[in-house]
Amino acid sequence: MQVEGQCHCGAIAYEAKVDPQKSSICHCSDCQVFSGAPFRASAPAKAQDFHIRKGTPRVYVKVADSGARRAQGFCGDCGTSLYSTSADDPQVYNLRLGAIKQREALPPLRQIWCDSSQAWARDINALPGVPKG
Repeated sequence: MQVEGQCHCGAIAYEAKVDPQKSSICHCSDCQVFSGAPFRASAPAKAQDFHIRKGTPRVYVKVADSGARRAQGFCGDCGTSLYSTSADDPQVYNLRLGAIKQREALPPLRQIWCDSSQAWARDINALPGVPKG
């Protein structure tokens, strides 16, 4: 599936081809901190299918529990999280669904690191909601 994405302020824009069947949610504690939310959702794009069309993301490299170095791409102006990839040999970019224009068509089909999930975020259907604010 062809997608377009950009940061909140529009300084960085990209296009990519993703596999909608591999869209997922990660509950690890790092994803919670990076997103400022109880989980982070993404869809993978092969490196050859991911193209920055405008701007240059800033990159923060974190070291995972496994020792893998993971590059976190984000907008240096507005802070929007854009992707993560291997810092040493990028083969796949995990694109953050919130920055993809077609995110409605990419519902996550699996969850990972569920032991780290926040119990209160597992079912929010019963919470009162406001349609627009």
